[in-house]
Amino acid sequence: MRTQNKGRDMVFLVLAMLLYGSIGVFRRSIGLSSAAIAFSRGAIGAAVLFAFMKLGRRRFSRDKLKGQMPLLCVSGALIGANWIFLFEAYNYTSVAVATLCYYMAPLFVMAASPFILKEKLSAKNALCILAALAGMVLVSGLTELNGASRAELPGILFGLAAAVLYASVIFLNKRVSGVPAYDRTVIQLSSSALVLLPYCLITGAFNGADFSARSVILVLILGVFHTGIAYALYFSALDGLKAQTAALFSYIDPIVAIILSALLLGEELGTTGIIGAILVLGAAIVSELPIGKMLGRHKK
Repeated sequence: MRTQNKGRDMVFLVLAMLLYGSIGVFRRSIGLSSAAIAFSRGAIGAAVLFAFMKLGRRRFSRDKLKGQMPLLCVSGALIGANWIFLFEAYNYTSVAVATLCYYMAPLFVMAASPFILKEKLSAKNALCILAALAGMVLVSGLTELNGASRAELPGILFGLAAAVLYASVIFLNKRVSGVPAYDRTVIQLSSSALVLLPYCLITGAFNGADFSARSVILVLILGVFHTGIAYALYFSALDGLKAQTAALFSYIDPIVAIILSALLLGEELGTTGIIGAILVLGAAIVSELPIGKMLGRHKK
């Protein structure tokens, strides 16, 4: 029975990563501003997750939420801002490049941990950070310095800004203790929507928006499937899988994004970009692996 559940959890995790990996392709087809899409994603995703809680007869752990609400609301606001930057990145550069920039977040966390969490940075992780930075330079096209690479620079900066914001959310979440995943995420998504709504109204994010049936349907898909259902699948998978397994499988997301970017949008990384992508993703994956333990086990 345990093996069957593990198999189910693996399927859930892969499905969640496939959904996350296709977000960029969907965003390209939605005629709304990044802020409007981010608001819609937060509002719809929160509603879907809340519905899952009701169906599963889960209740908010009010006692565990006491004292944690300020952190959850701030992290929710940062999630909303993170989405805006990511969706803007898709507008200025390829889905593959924007996604790779975004996946610098775990390495930013690793680099900042000695200063914020007072954790020691190992030689392996330091090398991973350097390799990822080198890969990011190759992916960005800065080594070529042509017109195309300069045109994509805003997208690269937006993607890296999204990664920094997501890294900030990770640090804030580390300070939230004892709050169940569903509770935490419903509040964070709701907070992102509440913060983004006045921002959208003040900045005119809905002005001139394409409210055609196609755009509305795509926004609903993004909110229901890519947010609500994807989070539900992810949380269900985490219940039966090791954290390290979940972390490694999360890299299905950028790989899917790169493949879909090439197949559906005709965006190619080129030889230099592919080498850079291998360095970024390889460094991130290696940083998750317990190399020392693996070598020790092999010697035995």
